[in-house]
Amino acid sequence: MHIKENLNNILKTLPSEVKLVAVSKTKPVSDILEAYSTGHRAFGENKIQEMTEKYEALPKDIEWHMIGHLQRNKVKYMAHFVHLIHGVDSFKTLKEINKQALKHHRVINCLLQLKIASEDTKFGLSSSEIEAILTSEEFTGLKNINIKGFMGMASFTEDIPTIRSEFQTLKNNFNTLKKYQTFNFNPSIISMGMSGDYKIAIEEGSTMIRVGSSIFGKRNYA
Repeated sequence: MHIKENLNNILKTLPSEVKLVAVSKTKPVSDILEAYSTGHRAFGENKIQEMTEKYEALPKDIEWHMIGHLQRNKVKYMAHFVHLIHGVDSFKTLKEINKQALKHHRVINCLLQLKIASEDTKFGLSSSEIEAILTSEEFTGLKNINIKGFMGMASFTEDIPTIRSEFQTLKNNFNTLKKYQTFNFNPSIISMGMSGDYKIAIEEGSTMIRVGSSIFGKRNYA
């Protein structure tokens, strides 16, 4: 296992404006420390409990990205430390994040998840739902969140034109919706692209990629 090598090889190929989140879900603390020793600080987890345990065990200058589907009742467990929540797909969840952030005197950075894949299994909001949130009076009352942009997941397919078109949809929506910028909506992040498709995502305007298996090797879900 050559975590350092894998990480450095990917970083070497990235344009300066693209940030890499190393997806460490299901991986042990020792693997994260190996990546950390290269100077890398951004790590992504998809389960709040696992992320919280790793936060307790690891250096405190790590920025933790919550990349999985979010259960509202678990937001409170990470509200004191999470750096960026990627997959916010409802206004109710946004309100809960705001409530928990307030308790810790923090402003929590979030991304709204746009549904770009044709598959039914992918979570996310439609562009009209995002527009409705951003323009609602209730949204302006959320003082403890900062929407930094959008996240999306392409269909799980080998069909590159489909993937490319879905990433283009996310970028186009970013360009259309950024006009609603307010004190709590400061769009600069387009989070799209994973191990299998991040090169296409970057070509289509991604500014943040979420890469796991290409760094840490295959996952063991047993």
